[in-house]
Amino acid sequence: MCETFHRFIMGLREFIKDYFLGFWDYETPKVMVVKNRTLGVIYRGVQFLVITYFIWYVFISQKAYQESETRPESSVYTLMKGTAVHGDDVLDTVEYVQPSEGGDVISAILRREVTYNQRQGTCAEYFKVAGANCTTDSDCVQGEVNFDGHGRRTGRCVQYYNHTFKTCEIQTWCPIEEYAVVRKPALVEAINFTVFIRNSINFPKFEVLRGNVKDASNKRTLQKYLSKCHYDEEKEPYCPNFRLGYIAHQAKENFSELCRTGGVIGVFINWDCNLDLDQSHCKPKYSFRRLDLRKDDANSGYYYRFAKSYCKNGVVSRTLIKAFGIRLDIIVHGRAGKFSPIPTVISTVTAMTSVGICTIICDWIMLTFIDKNEVYSERKFDEVIKEPKVPISTELSFINSFGSNHSDISDGVPL
Repeated sequence: MCETFHRFIMGLREFIKDYFLGFWDYETPKVMVVKNRTLGVIYRGVQFLVITYFIWYVFISQKAYQESETRPESSVYTLMKGTAVHGDDVLDTVEYVQPSEGGDVISAILRREVTYNQRQGTCAEYFKVAGANCTTDSDCVQGEVNFDGHGRRTGRCVQYYNHTFKTCEIQTWCPIEEYAVVRKPALVEAINFTVFIRNSINFPKFEVLRGNVKDASNKRTLQKYLSKCHYDEEKEPYCPNFRLGYIAHQAKENFSELCRTGGVIGVFINWDCNLDLDQSHCKPKYSFRRLDLRKDDANSGYYYRFAKSYCKNGVVSRTLIKAFGIRLDIIVHGRAGKFSPIPTVISTVTAMTSVGICTIICDWIMLTFIDKNEVYSERKFDEVIKEPKVPISTELSFINSFGSNHSDISDGVPL
């Protein structure tokens, strides 16, 4: 046991000693030409892939030679236009657009569910509310509030409107929405409503300010142009007027389904500006995508409630409106780049350094798969302890005498 432990200590001591002494050794690459066609094809192939990656992806696609700015300053103003005939009523933007002042979020009401003449009083709770059904007054706790219901219970069990069953009586706005709601037809004319989206973007690092509205010689000419144009990616890229039907189509949504359930659509404005070119090439690109949950989900769609209060015969009353609509979220992304010597030098040095990966890969293949009889490894690694005083006639010195500073191996056989 003691002898084994002694041997272990001595071995550990020798290992530490060799490691310490080897730490101070100097290593220098040795040039060796290996005339192996397979290895040469692999080497040039890997070189080609690395160089192609840096030229095509890093420099051309990602423009690594540019100084870039990815957090621009942006402002958005929106305005919806259109008039619709709804039964005997004529609706304008005040009736169906929220908010009226515009911004990066705007919505249009496409369908309404209206509950008329609600007043503060007592009435039967909706029968689908948990614990609302009853047979006697003892089933209803006075003063209890069910937050999934409509109001505070009075402690009485009453008939549910014109039905034969009973529910607990509550104090609230009566009649309740589920019983008295009137569902209005959808505003199908809204498919032709237009949304004016004005976007200005500023890249402060490069002092560049751009807008998505076409430049005009005077205000009158611009107003005339904007009153007639509609956005087209090829023909009218600087027209900021978008039809709701066009937006729904680009988002791959059915407009009739949006009228029924409502929905949230993102309008993405992307500015990718190469400032090495003229600023006129800095144009916005638009894309559209549905942002809320899909229509097969119970919680999908977009709707909200609001009320219009009035006083009738000295009693405060209200009309409750549940509005289903299309909401547009304007989301702006921007990036600008311009040539700069610093990122160019960094990217170039990185590319040149990465080419060294080819040598590492080929050395590993050579020493692992090709060097069956260790011919390569013997020539690859040399250990020089002390330079001899008298030149020794060797194969290497014979090659050096003819001006060569590297060894040459053909198919694993020394020359």
